Parts: sequence; structure tokens; C-alpha cells
Amino acid sequence: MADPLHQFVIQKIIPIKIGGVDLSFTNSSLWMMIGIIVSTTFISVAMKRKALVPGRMQAFVEVFYELIAGIVRANIGSGGRVYFPFVFTIFVLVMMGNLLGLIPYSFTFTSHIIVTAALSFLVFGAVIVISIARQGLHFFAHFAPPGAPWFVYPLLVPIEIVSFMARPITHGLRLFANMMAGHIMLKVFAGFSVGLVASFGLVGFAAGIIPMLVNSGLYLFELLIALLQAYVFAVLACIYLKDTVAEAH
Repeated sequence: MADPLHQFVIQKIIPIKIGGVDLSFTNSSLWMMIGIIVSTTFISVAMKRKALVPGRMQAFVEVFYELIAGIVRANIGSGGRVYFPFVFTIFVLVMMGNLLGLIPYSFTFTSHIIVTAALSFLVFGAVIVISIARQGLHFFAHFAPPGAPWFVYPLLVPIEIVSFMARPITHGLRLFANMMAGHIMLKVFAGFSVGLVASFGLVGFAAGIIPMLVNSGLYLFELLIALLQAYVFAVLACIYLKDTVAEAH
């Protein structure tokens, strides 16, 4: 049976080293570029006509447009419209990483913690920088919830700070863990089918149908998870960005 973890191995395509720093172009870099090119090309072609009565491609793009616009309005409010391009870009990038990873012999770059952590820390950094720029030092009042007795603040404030600092960790870890676990399951059940055929011939082929059917169901489930995780990542980004427009008490 093939190693189910082999699919996550980073492989260098074009080795590049500058000043002792490894900047090689890898399979992860390649599939990131493919995701950007495919999504940009598809959206550009779909929205080229801007028809009043949209065709299939334009309607498909508009569904995702309205989905993200609705998430931004619901979680940030009218003041969050400025963040729509940022959230939409993150959503599309994560979605393409998840979906492209379901293609055989591809690479799921969202299954690597370094990628998901980079995206989550990007959101986290944007929240801190924009919040301080807009609210100044008054931003830190968010860590002191109103209405609590004064003697609980020495305990409450550290809890709020730890909770705030944990945001990028849980944000990126959730996406990474779901993508990695799902792809390992797919590989394991696929390995069962191949292993049975290789070991028992026709009998193994008949027995291998069962894990093959299970794997087909898992594949459809992973397709749903790929879309759902992109949605969840965008929702959490909006929830965190809400701090930049909310007035500190």
C-alpha cells in the first residue's frame, strides 16, 4: 500500500538559493500558481460580458460573489464593504487549493500548516494594524469587557489576551487539519482496493469494490468539505475583521 503521507511531501521543481535561504519553486508553489491562474481566468471570462441576464458561468461567479458579500454584511456590517475584495480573494484562494487538491496527482497546498498559518496570520496582522490605526491605544480596551466587577479584571484581561492571540492558530489549524485528514482517508481506502487486487487477483477485485465505493462516497464528502472549509475560513476572517470597525468600550 502506498504511503498515505507521501502526497504531502514538498518537492523542489526549480532549486533556488539566495544567500543561504532556500527559495526553491516547489510543487506547492506550482499548484498555488495554477489556482491563481485558473480562478483569475475563469472569473475574468465569466464576467467579461456583464450581461443583465447572466449565463451559466456568470451566474456561477455571482453566486460566490453574493455569498461573500452576504458574509461581510452579516458579520462586519456596512462598514465592512471595504474588506470585501480581501475576504473574497482569501475565499477563492482557499477554495481553489481545496478543490484542486482533489484532482489525482495534484498537490493540496492548503493541507500544509505553513500555508494556512500564513493566511490566518495575514488576517490577524491586518486586524491589529487597522484597529490601532483607526482606534489608537483605545483598541486595547477590547481586552477589558464592560460590566465586570473591578476585582476580576486581573484574571479576565489575561484570558481575553490569550483568546485573542489564539485566533490565528485556531484559524489556520482548522483548515490544515481538515484537509490533511480527509486526503489521508481517501488515500488509505484507495490503497485497500489496490492492495486487494494486487494480492488476490479476481477475488481481490471483487472484494476491492467495497472500499472503492466507500472511497467514492468519501470523495463526494471531501468535495463538500472543501467548499465548507473555504466558507468557514472566510466567515472567521470577517468575524475577526469586525474588531476594526467596532468601537472599543
